[in-house]
Amino acid sequence: MRTSSAAQPRMGLLGVLALLSLVTACSQPEPPPEPVRAVKLLTVGASELQTVQEYAGEVRAGVESRLGFRVAGKLVERPVQLGQRVQAGQVLAQIDPQDYQLSAAAARAQVAAAQTQYELAAADFQRFGKLKEQNFISGAELERRESALKAARSQLQQAQAQAQAQGNQAQYTRLQADASGVVTGIDAEPGQVLAAGTPVLRLAHDGARDVVIAVPEDKVTRLEPGQPVQVRTWSTGESLPGTVREVAASADPVTRTFTVKVKIDPATAPPLGSTVHVVPQALAAKGLQAIKLPTTALRQEGQATAVWVYEADKGTVRSQVVQVATADGNDAVIVGGLTPGMQVVSTGVHVLTPGQKVVVFQQKSAPGQSGQAQAATKKVASGAAAAAASSAQ
Repeated sequence: MRTSSAAQPRMGLLGVLALLSLVTACSQPEPPPEPVRAVKLLTVGASELQTVQEYAGEVRAGVESRLGFRVAGKLVERPVQLGQRVQAGQVLAQIDPQDYQLSAAAARAQVAAAQTQYELAAADFQRFGKLKEQNFISGAELERRESALKAARSQLQQAQAQAQAQGNQAQYTRLQADASGVVTGIDAEPGQVLAAGTPVLRLAHDGARDVVIAVPEDKVTRLEPGQPVQVRTWSTGESLPGTVREVAASADPVTRTFTVKVKIDPATAPPLGSTVHVVPQALAAKGLQAIKLPTTALRQEGQATAVWVYEADKGTVRSQVVQVATADGNDAVIVGGLTPGMQVVSTGVHVLTPGQKVVVFQQKSAPGQSGQAQAATKKVASGAAAAAASSAQ
C-alpha cells in the first residue's frame, strides 16, 4: 500500500515533535539559585557576668532524732501523731510490758532469797565467832563460816543488780521524749512487733534550725564552714541571713552531690519542711568579664557547639566551634573560639550552610505610615478638644 504525498510531510512533522519531546525529557533542569538570606548579626564583646548559683533547700531541725525502744516487744500504744508538739519526758509510745514486769518480779524474789541467805550466813558467822572466843571450835571452822558469809553477800549483790536491770527493762517499755520538739515522722504502728532499736518516730528538737541543700562536686570545694549565704523563702520571698555550718565529706551514693547545711536564726526561721532558696555568696560571679551569646546563636555540630561567623569581605558565613563554660541567665558564657570584634549570626542559624551568601538584616521603617498615624492622632486629639469646649458652653 502506497502513502499519499500529502501524508508524508505530516508524518515527518510528527517524528520531529516526538524527537524533541524525548530530548526534553532526558535533559536535567537547572537547579534554582540558592536564596540570599538576611541575617541578624551580633558583635562579639566582653560584658560583666551576673551569674549567681541558687539552690533549693529544705528547712530542718539542727537535731533530729530517730527514737526507738531499747527492748523488743509488741507496740500496743502510740498516743502522739505526726506534727504534734511534745514536751521532754512525755510518753510517746508503749510496748507490752507484761513479760518484763514478770521478770522484774522474779528478780525481786531472788533478791529476797539472797537477802535471807545472807542474814543466815551472817548470824551463823557471829555465833561461831563467839564459840571461837571460848575455844570450842578451831580457827579453820570459823574461816569456813566467814567464806560462806562472803559468798552470801556476793549472791545478794548479784541479785540486787539483776533486779535493777530487770526493773530498767520494764521501764524501757515506755518510750519518752528526751527533749521538747515536733514529731516529724512515724515509722511504726500499734500491733507491730518491734526489735530493739527499731525506729518508731522522728523527733525534731526545738532550737537550732538548718537549711539543707545539695551541691555538685565542682562547686562544693568553694564552700567552707562560716561563709555567709542568703536564704530566700519560697512562700513569702522574705530574705534571711545564713551561715554555712557543715559540708559533707563524701558525696551521696545516688545523686553524687554533697550535702551542705546552712545555719539560720531559729527565731525567724520558716516552719519545718518549708522550701527555701539558698544563694551562696562564695559561688557568685558578679563583676567578672566574659563573652556572652544568646542561646539562639548556638547550634550543635556533631558533638561540638558552633556558631556562624560573618565574613564581611565575602558576604558569606563560616562555621566556628566554640567552648561553652556555663549559663548566665538566658545567655551562654563562651570561653573559647571567639574574640571580641567578630560578628556572629544571632538567629536562624539552622537554615544556613557553610559559605552561603547572606545579607545583613536592616530594620525597615515606613515614614509614610508614620506620618499618617501622627496625622490621625492629631485629628482625634483636636476632635476631643472641640467636643470638650462645646460641652463647656
